[in-house]
Amino acid sequence: MQAFLKGASISTKPPLTKARGTADTTGSSGENKKTKPVPWVEKYRPKCVDEVAFQEEVVAVLKKSLQGADLPNLLFYGPPGTGKTSTILAAARELFGPELFRLRVLELNASDERGIQVVREKVKNFAQLTVSGSRSEIIEPLTSRCSKFRFKPLSDKIQQQRLLEIADKEHVKISNEGITYLVKVSEGDLRKAITFLQSATRLTGGKEVTEKVITDIAGVIPAGTIDGIIAVCQSGSFDKLEALIKDLINEGHAANQVVSQLHDVVIENDLSDKQKSVITEKLAEVDKCLSDGADEHLQLISLCAAVMQQLTQNC
Repeated sequence: MQAFLKGASISTKPPLTKARGTADTTGSSGENKKTKPVPWVEKYRPKCVDEVAFQEEVVAVLKKSLQGADLPNLLFYGPPGTGKTSTILAAARELFGPELFRLRVLELNASDERGIQVVREKVKNFAQLTVSGSRSEIIEPLTSRCSKFRFKPLSDKIQQQRLLEIADKEHVKISNEGITYLVKVSEGDLRKAITFLQSATRLTGGKEVTEKVITDIAGVIPAGTIDGIIAVCQSGSFDKLEALIKDLINEGHAANQVVSQLHDVVIENDLSDKQKSVITEKLAEVDKCLSDGADEHLQLISLCAAVMQQLTQNC
């Protein structure tokens, strides 16, 4: 039973010895096997709680909880890419050890596995550590029974330091400016930043990772294109606007990315408070519609028409 719990198998048979002259049919094939590429997000995930970055309060309390005799139910919540999953997996490894880890940890995808049937079949007899993206997504009867840990957004300095460490270990050629730009386009999500870095490295094939490569990988719309949208809206020509939106869609730009970058431009633009409030309200409405699966072309037309109305009216 002990061997079973630890995941080890014990055999009483003596090891087979290979007779002289027999061909080795396993050695060569095993040596020639290529190792499967591992996503850098998994490869550089913290292996213990001490390696979790920039969450000192969470780490301190969690370490004391792991040393105690009774570990409470835990609820982790906060922005994406701040270390929630990494922390809970590191804690589970310290709690159970590498051999029992896979037997005693149950991971559920909240977007695919939801409903009472999942609770009855998968969770009923399984004590688990809980991770959530948003605390509001979990009902109060559950949150009241958990010790809650909020993960704060990672600072740019911490993200840059981590990305430089990974780039050095993977022999990636990238400048400090490139790292800074990578952090910017990732919007505080370290997991996204690491994924972008790995994708950009594969795309360049060992050459230096530049801002242009990162822009292409991250799907960032060039600043000139965003300025072009504003210029067309200021012109008041709906025909030009319709042609521009059609070109945006044909070039493969994501409508969500247009909304995100337009928001930044509108906030920084020299507009009245009333104009900004009307446009940002429309941005929120379009963002919600896109999340619900609305047509991108129609939503961008509606958004830009609202922007045009505000830019062309007399203040």
